[in-house]
Amino acid sequence: MEKHPFDRLVWIMKELRAKCPWDRVQTWDSLKPYIIEEAYEVVSAIEERNVQKLKEELGDLLLQVVFQSEIASESKEFDIYGVIEFLCEKLIRRHPHVFGDLNVEDKEEVLENWEKIKSSEKKSRESLLDGVPDSLPALLSAYRLQEKASRVGFDWGDITSVWKKVEEELGELKEAVEKGSRDNIEAELGDLLFAIANLARFLDVDPESALRMCNRRFKERFKYIEESLREKGLKWGDVNLEYLDKLWEEAKERGL
Repeated sequence: MEKHPFDRLVWIMKELRAKCPWDRVQTWDSLKPYIIEEAYEVVSAIEERNVQKLKEELGDLLLQVVFQSEIASESKEFDIYGVIEFLCEKLIRRHPHVFGDLNVEDKEEVLENWEKIKSSEKKSRESLLDGVPDSLPALLSAYRLQEKASRVGFDWGDITSVWKKVEEELGELKEAVEKGSRDNIEAELGDLLFAIANLARFLDVDPESALRMCNRRFKERFKYIEESLREKGLKWGDVNLEYLDKLWEEAKERGL
């Protein structure tokens, strides 16, 4: 009987671990960079709305999950089927409004109940914020920390207060710059970025995604400037900032 595609993937992974010199020597730690890279590739495909690329990148991410699980299986820790079973039980347990008789009104109540169940499961955690990994990108981490705190009522009352906080932190950063203290500048810049992440949360915008899209726009517009200079036989030192700004605006007009 032909194997189910998932079982076939597990079989292929076992063969690779047994017979491929590269796959055989990998460890949980050596594969960490690939997990992070593949996760970002998935995010990139989603933001590009590239369905075929998303299909491929999800497969690459799934491979990392199977790879890590196979390493664990070899030392009799657990296998991929144990991972799936554990996940299934957790999803059922944390959705009593779907698989039980709990009634909820909206997504906010779902999240509140999720945190309560999660807290009862993670009794070893000393803080609600312990669930936010230190390995997250700093901007995303700020967003998640504020999100967690908000669920227990530690939050600003409205967006007007958040705007005031952003303005306050910007003022404190300017003051630190004027005084010239490197440590204070770094601290105040961090406070400003944290406040911006909070503003993004109130605007229901993922700050990490917003910054990535901004970076992508910058790259495309900068490349346009480079190409324009090459076409005209010019070098960076041949033009002034006013001319470069003009090319930048051209790039924007072209939708870059």
